[in-house]
Amino acid sequence: MATAPQWVSSATANVSAKLFRGGLADLRPTPRALVDKGRTRSVYRFTPRGGGDPVLLVPPLAAPALCFDLRRGCSLAGHLVGRGRSVYLVDYGQVSFADRNLGLEHWVDDVLPQAIAAASRDAGGRPVHVVAWCLGGIMSLLVAADRQDLPIASLTTVAAPIDMSAIPLVAPIKPLTDIADSWLFTPAYRLLGGAPRALVKRAFQISAIDKVITKPYAVLRNLDDADYLAQLEAVDRFTDNMAAYPGRTFGQIYHRFFRANDLAHGELDLGGRRIALRQVAVPTLVIAGDSDTIAPHRAVRRVVDILDRSPEVEFHTCPGGHLGVLAGRAARTTTWRHIDQFLDRHNPL
Repeated sequence: MATAPQWVSSATANVSAKLFRGGLADLRPTPRALVDKGRTRSVYRFTPRGGGDPVLLVPPLAAPALCFDLRRGCSLAGHLVGRGRSVYLVDYGQVSFADRNLGLEHWVDDVLPQAIAAASRDAGGRPVHVVAWCLGGIMSLLVAADRQDLPIASLTTVAAPIDMSAIPLVAPIKPLTDIADSWLFTPAYRLLGGAPRALVKRAFQISAIDKVITKPYAVLRNLDDADYLAQLEAVDRFTDNMAAYPGRTFGQIYHRFFRANDLAHGELDLGGRRIALRQVAVPTLVIAGDSDTIAPHRAVRRVVDILDRSPEVEFHTCPGGHLGVLAGRAARTTTWRHIDQFLDRHNPL
């Protein structure tokens, strides 16, 4: 424990850095190069290029792709590059009102298959190991189940909820949505063209409202901890860069995921066809956060019982909330270690 003089000295240095040097977090992105581009799709290769099969990082919709490159020291992309892997990222960019008619089919049928193919092509035709967070994990599961012709070697999902009935935030409001759907919720997102970025940002903050309320106290209590304060700065930047949901996609998520809870049964009607998650036939790593209110343990673990055709399904619960389990300070020695071990087995360098 720091002595009082040490605490005052560290706290003073941290406040000075915040006020006069722009902050404590090193927010420089991991170097990368564009290798493929299409509508709502930019595929980057992080540099330097490493060995082994390519690893493709897949973010969710509405959340910025910097979730995988939050800051120096808490960047899964930087970590994997540092271990000598070839790492790629798909970035959807900002969604506008003009994209309101894009449905989940756009990402499942076009964006992710094209990104996987681009990573494989750029890496010399090698199979791709997909690492995805939140809705990115759900979409990646749907792609792996529907497109077994794609060069997918393995799949890792982090904080990807399958059983929406297990989410505490959903249960209390579901009766209200059932009642008000036809005259409030559906007309609202159709009129707005989706879920505006400001609303997405507020929803993310509400999911961790206890941390928002106690943040001033936490800052004061940890004023001497530069790494803690740097993490707060990086998370604030992440939250400020939330994007909008396209209207049709938001409607599908709302009706099929939350109201009907189709994914809990392992199937989804998409674009006139039925996609069964049990068709996933690649090794799969599933990780949940122990304090995640958006994707709690039971909501995430449900997929383990569904993937009965996968040759290996490994499940772990790691410290952290929804973002923290992927990019928190504890993730460096927990979540990332499990990802490393999984990739080492299925993608040795």
